[in-house]
Amino acid sequence: MNIQHRTSNIERSMFDVQRGVISLVGAGGKTTLMFRLAGEFARAGETVLTTTTTKIFFPLPRQSRHVIISENLTEIVEQAHALLHQSHHVTAASGYLPDYHKKNGARKLVGFQPAMIQRLWETGLFRHILVEADGAAQRPLKAPASHEPVFPPQTQKVLALVGLKAVGKPLNEKWVFRPEIYSQLSGLPTCSYCPGTPVTPESVVTVLLHPKGILQGCPADIPCDLFLNQADDKHACDAGRKIVSLLSKRNNNRFDQVWIGSLKFQYVWNNFKRILFKNYG
Repeated sequence: MNIQHRTSNIERSMFDVQRGVISLVGAGGKTTLMFRLAGEFARAGETVLTTTTTKIFFPLPRQSRHVIISENLTEIVEQAHALLHQSHHVTAASGYLPDYHKKNGARKLVGFQPAMIQRLWETGLFRHILVEADGAAQRPLKAPASHEPVFPPQTQKVLALVGLKAVGKPLNEKWVFRPEIYSQLSGLPTCSYCPGTPVTPESVVTVLLHPKGILQGCPADIPCDLFLNQADDKHACDAGRKIVSLLSKRNNNRFDQVWIGSLKFQYVWNNFKRILFKNYG
């Protein structure tokens, strides 16, 4: 397969991202993609806020150099205004998840209610607000609980992610976040005490298009793109192509664009053409 290099910001161009609030949902690379996009916006001289309506890990310095922790809008705006003179990108959260650091050796941030996202957008400080709108406990695949995703009402685009690493693996908690719900939506049996039924491309498509799937609660008029991430080897790439084929056969029009790629190895396929990401160092 021919490799084509592109010097433009590929994540931004592939998702046709414009000014506004962008919500990321699903599993298998949300946080990585969110900070990649934020970096591209910042390098283009555009102000961007990264945050969540759920919880995220405290970002690494290479992901976000400036983090604001506050529940107070005025404090957030004052700090962001000062920091945006140094960098076009800031992360904000309402606080820390209590006792998480003691138990897990890492800090986790608690995000904002959708109403606060609205108020932050209305300040006019940010050209882009990127919101991680659900959690996946670092699993490559998930099914949502009844209370998620938590979309801010100002969401103008949704980026949905699936981690292809889970396809072919057992439907259990190691590979799927909330496997019982995934089983209910897809019809596959769970396997807590046995080798179990593997996750299939067909089940991924069923959950993607299910009314209670990863776009649960997303208004039908909001444009959505799907990124099939973790295409790190031939098996995963084949699974991604199968999912695309099944979506096409089911006359799916929920996703404006479907991409196959690997954030880890920094490439994507569009129409099965391999394109390398920029080298982020």
